[in-house]
Amino acid sequence: MPSLVHYPLDPASRLIRLMCAEYGVPLDLEETKPWLREEALLAINPAATLPILFTENDLPIVGIMATIHAVEDFYTPAAVGGLFPADPMDRAEMWRLVEWALVKLNDEVTRYLVEEKIAKRDIRGATPEPAVLRAAKTNFGEHLLYFNWLLASRNWVAGDEMSLADFALAAHVSTLDYLGDIDWSKVPPETRDWYSRIKSRPAFRTLLNDRVVAMPPSKGYADLDF
Repeated sequence: MPSLVHYPLDPASRLIRLMCAEYGVPLDLEETKPWLREEALLAINPAATLPILFTENDLPIVGIMATIHAVEDFYTPAAVGGLFPADPMDRAEMWRLVEWALVKLNDEVTRYLVEEKIAKRDIRGATPEPAVLRAAKTNFGEHLLYFNWLLASRNWVAGDEMSLADFALAAHVSTLDYLGDIDWSKVPPETRDWYSRIKSRPAFRTLLNDRVVAMPPSKGYADLDF
């Protein structure tokens, strides 16, 4: 069985967990806090980033992009088309939006909220900075407007079929939802409908069961009717 070094509220780790769950690949999960930069993690990945996938040969595959391709190459069931569109232009649009979620959304929103609300709990005397939290939430509002604009004319984020881009965005949205940073009553209907559809997929159950010690999820996090 492959194993994944992860953190429950790390969106990159969540993306890989979603891919594996969608493909029916069981994972042995090993939790670590990357911000602590523990020796065991640094020995595998000096960058101290997640996720890290160990396949059946026990060799580590490090980093989100390498892990995405490893899961797609090793574990895509022959009976399904996978999460990568067949058409080259559709695939290019998928990668554009995957990068948006993994880089732009992460750097402008998710990373700050996780650092302020989660990582700082492990630093004696550290408390969340209200100005940082406000800026991240404001930035998220701008991202929501863009994705809602896309979803107003598409069934899914990158086109008419669900793709890796949907899982990449959902990995971030679910993290923010856990932390209580989304007021769903103010989210535009297209985005709310999209999240309801993807949240209802069997693969998503692995995320809805997540719990972080001393930080329960927001009300409605695990509800399909939210």
